[in-house]
Amino acid sequence: MIHNPNNVLTAGVPLEEATRAMVLVHGRGGSAQDILSLTSYLTNTEGMAFLAPQASGGTWYPYSFLQPTERNEPYLSSALTVLKMLLARLQSDFNFKTPQLYWLGFSQGACLTLEFLAQNPGTYGGIFGLSGGLIGPDGTAREYDGTFGQTPVLLGCSDIDSHIPKARVLETDAVFSRMDANVTTRLYPNAPHSVNEDELTLINTILAS
Repeated sequence: MIHNPNNVLTAGVPLEEATRAMVLVHGRGGSAQDILSLTSYLTNTEGMAFLAPQASGGTWYPYSFLQPTERNEPYLSSALTVLKMLLARLQSDFNFKTPQLYWLGFSQGACLTLEFLAQNPGTYGGIFGLSGGLIGPDGTAREYDGTFGQTPVLLGCSDIDSHIPKARVLETDAVFSRMDANVTTRLYPNAPHSVNEDELTLINTILAS
């Protein structure tokens, strides 16, 4: 393993007492601490534990998510394994059901989170992919099995993001919709590569429902 699956920061309600949990996945050059700071903007988080895994060297995989996936190995497989182990731990050690689990990723972390969940679908509490999309070059076969059972999914991104092509956000919307997710996609005109107030409002609405 390149990434340490035990290197996870926590905040909010202790896992032993929590009724819900959110996994937050940081972007390239970011940290678990950075992404956890977003939780101060979240409302309706009663009973919520927050968990943020830390990438080795601050990067989940070395190249663009649009590159052939083998170029990003073995880092990408290691990163996906971190999320798989985190999900297994939440389910087995703390007895969370998928509707009690929420996922939030930003940038490289959003790409990783969305790809992981497409490979591991279920009826989750909510999925928030901020400035990200499914991993792989154009033309990648999106042959994922399973259903999201109307899980609310938010995809938010600038329409001119230099890292995330608008077409990939729309492709991700189509794939998740096909897998029976309830997808809301927002493309923000001329916006910077960052989390914005509208995205936080939409997340807080989903957390309240």
